[in-house]
Amino acid sequence: MNVNKLKGKIVENGLNVSQLASYIGIDRTTLYRKLTSNGDTLTISEAEKISKVLNLSMEDVNAIFLLIL
Repeated sequence: MNVNKLKGKIVENGLNVSQLASYIGIDRTTLYRKLTSNGDTLTISEAEKISKVLNLSMEDVNAIFLLIL
């Protein structure tokens, strides 16, 4: 997961991590923890909710959430 790109999109949407956490229905500390661990524990459902709240394009979703090795 590209956490820096996600944080940029959060800012572009005029939000902060606490607000995003509220919108997707999780505690802000939980979202901070997930981002600190490079999104390793982020669920698909949470990624979908984040994508909708931030109005991400499919290109953005792929760039942020998919890590191709």
